[in-house]
Amino acid sequence: METEVVDVAEKGRGSEGAQSIRRALAILRIVAAGQERGVRLIDVVTSTGLSQPTVHRILRVLIEEGAAEQNPKTRRYAIGNEVTLLGLARVARFPLRAAAEPYLQYLSETLGDTIFLTIANGDDSVCIGRWPGSYPVKVLSIDVGARRPLGAGVSGLVLLSSRTDSEIQAIVQRNARRLAALKVDPAALIERAHEVREQGYSYTAKGVVLGSRAVAVPVYDGTGAVVAGIALATITARLPASRLSPVIQEMQKQAELLRQRIAEIGRSRI
Repeated sequence: METEVVDVAEKGRGSEGAQSIRRALAILRIVAAGQERGVRLIDVVTSTGLSQPTVHRILRVLIEEGAAEQNPKTRRYAIGNEVTLLGLARVARFPLRAAAEPYLQYLSETLGDTIFLTIANGDDSVCIGRWPGSYPVKVLSIDVGARRPLGAGVSGLVLLSSRTDSEIQAIVQRNARRLAALKVDPAALIERAHEVREQGYSYTAKGVVLGSRAVAVPVYDGTGAVVAGIALATITARLPASRLSPVIQEMQKQAELLRQRIAEIGRSRI
């Protein structure tokens, strides 16, 4: 019987390499959250928990490879063209957005307010679609591609609440630094996720944009798993208590039609 000889030095280098990749990806996720505005070096340091020299070194390499860029005036970091181009290789990766288009367009036109489609990606929520409403004053609180810690925002809460209690605890713990930067209390977030799970929707009287309100409902697939969140954002005056229930009902109706469409697509691929 042969004995496998393990090169300890090589194994150590492999571990270091994996750690460097994880750190680079963690930094890219924080940079991506800054959208066009970008993020400061201190924001990346605070959110990742890495030392400033480590963050600066990795960002320098990412810039050299075109995965990140820095605004010479603001000194803020943003996602580079290389990441955008790599993403084009999987444009068909999000058939959900195409399937959701008619239902969410309908909601934006009939309700008059901005509608968002958001999915979970790891410990984050990512907006993959936005449909501005017909009302003159539009609340464009989240850009397409915006990434936030799972649970931050009404759609993120809907997605977080669909997980098991142990999963919720673990996700919130892993996102602790980023949530703290957003002034979100972890214990309160966990409690809120449980409430959202019970009521079947998420609502906030104080949206991301000052003077706005938002509500979100889950989207299920053919197996009953939550695959996305549909959110509506509008100015405070347009979402009084008297309008909340009919808005939720219409959103849930379109979410159910989307679920049926997703199930149809799934059956056609069997």
